[in-house]
Amino acid sequence: MSKARLEGPQNPITPTGLAALRARYDHLLGTERPEIVAIVSWAAGNGDRSENGDYLYGRKRMREIDRELAWLAKRMKAARVVDPAQAPDKGRAWFGATVTIADEDDEKHTITLVGDDEQDPSAGKIGWSAPIARALRGAAVGDLKTVRLPAGEKEWEVLAISYPAP
Repeated sequence: MSKARLEGPQNPITPTGLAALRARYDHLLGTERPEIVAIVSWAAGNGDRSENGDYLYGRKRMREIDRELAWLAKRMKAARVVDPAQAPDKGRAWFGATVTIADEDDEKHTITLVGDDEQDPSAGKIGWSAPIARALRGAAVGDLKTVRLPAGEKEWEVLAISYPAP
């Protein structure tokens, strides 16, 4: 899995990330939207729609759901599933790698490089296009990588790299 293979307009995503997008899509389409449609239909039958909170809120929520469904469909269509367990060079940090890094103050962090649609910094999942992920691409254990952040440059040492088991 070379660096060049995952750059460009593609949308790399792990199998778990795609499953989460699909689950959200299915929930919105199969559960939440039908519930809102039922509420709106009931509220529309109650007469004056201009002052009917259930009707107004329901229509607004339906637009939000439809917008999110369209966004999810677009992202899933553009997604390219990359299974990190199949990475040929597990000695370097590529897509799906879990990397332990330390800064100059010996403060350690463990992060996983995932697709932008599945990033969750509070859980240690860093999007593939984030500055630290870009800096770590192709790094090996012992490498020093400099990350340009809004507060200035910061140097990180790669302590460990791991991938999920196949």
